[in-house]
Amino acid sequence: MLREAVQRFAQDVVAPRVEAMDEAEKMDPEIIKGLFEQGLMGVETSADHGGAGCSFTAAIIVIEELAKIDPSVSVLCDVHNTLVNTVIRKYASKHIQDKYLPQLSEKSLGSFCLSEPASGSDAFAMKTSCKKSEDGKTWTLNGSKMWITNSAEAEFFIVFAQSDPAKGYKGINAFAVEKSMGVEIAKKEKKLGIRASSTCTLNFDDIQVPAENLIGEEGKGYKIAIEILNEGRVGIAAQMIGLAQGAVDKAVRYAAERKQFGKKITQFQGMQFQISQIMMEIEAAKALTYNAARLKEEGRPFTKEAAMAKLFASQVAQRASGSAIEWCGGVGFTRETGIEKFWRDSKIGAIYEGTSNIMLETIFKLVEREMDLK
Repeated sequence: MLREAVQRFAQDVVAPRVEAMDEAEKMDPEIIKGLFEQGLMGVETSADHGGAGCSFTAAIIVIEELAKIDPSVSVLCDVHNTLVNTVIRKYASKHIQDKYLPQLSEKSLGSFCLSEPASGSDAFAMKTSCKKSEDGKTWTLNGSKMWITNSAEAEFFIVFAQSDPAKGYKGINAFAVEKSMGVEIAKKEKKLGIRASSTCTLNFDDIQVPAENLIGEEGKGYKIAIEILNEGRVGIAAQMIGLAQGAVDKAVRYAAERKQFGKKITQFQGMQFQISQIMMEIEAAKALTYNAARLKEEGRPFTKEAAMAKLFASQVAQRASGSAIEWCGGVGFTRETGIEKFWRDSKIGAIYEGTSNIMLETIFKLVEREMDLK
């Protein structure tokens, strides 16, 4: 029922706005409003906090189905659910949960702030600083974050900052920060794909954050970032398989109507083989993704499986969307069908939530550990 409900919302509300949002490089506020009204912004959050009280797999289903229509809307929902909400639910104090989870379920968009100009894959080389006041009542944040998803529309931010560079990653803290505390939304990036999803630079200039807004233990922000990104990677894998399916669905329907040499394109064996190959790869990526989600729900290690799912799904998304363009010929290369947008959107899958090389490195390290190769 959940999958069907999301499909209806995506078709009725999102689909008519996709082209205009891509051209304007801006998310339609009505879509964000609709996501909240449909209960899709607090999928795993308990009913006591205004959420749906569903499983992680349910969140993955939502992300996948939205991506079939617009990956920009999908990633907005993904970051909000799998990163922002989850950090608050798993690591924040009860006071912070009671204060922010109802807002995040019902009206306030969230953003996850880790990357900086000089710390992308090397995330813990961050320069954004946090300093506790002498009376211990507040923290002062200074610095900048870059490549931050949802930032133009967000009212709430999870911000990671360094308290003592000499401590390295053990000096990193995580904070719950409201936009009204003084977060400056600076440069908005102009991107190849997922254009309707805002990606901005954020500045923090002597922002005063109450000490109670520290998330988790002092000096343990790095653990939060490491653990939460595993869930985020499964979310991106879901986005990529939805994207791949969306591109293929459009292209195959077109090919089934298009005639050349007196018969439909899909009647040519060469075309049939290509479609079959891509459909098989999408199913394989889906199996990896939902297996990682299952392991997570069972409380078992899933770091390796999350990396595999994210890496493979992003590769499949690029192949599927690229093939979809070719199957439609010249029309596929135009904006008329919307297929080329899926291809543009697919490239980010190899970059955010950990690059493809980082995924490969992660997979090998865990294989090495499992096989006791050291």
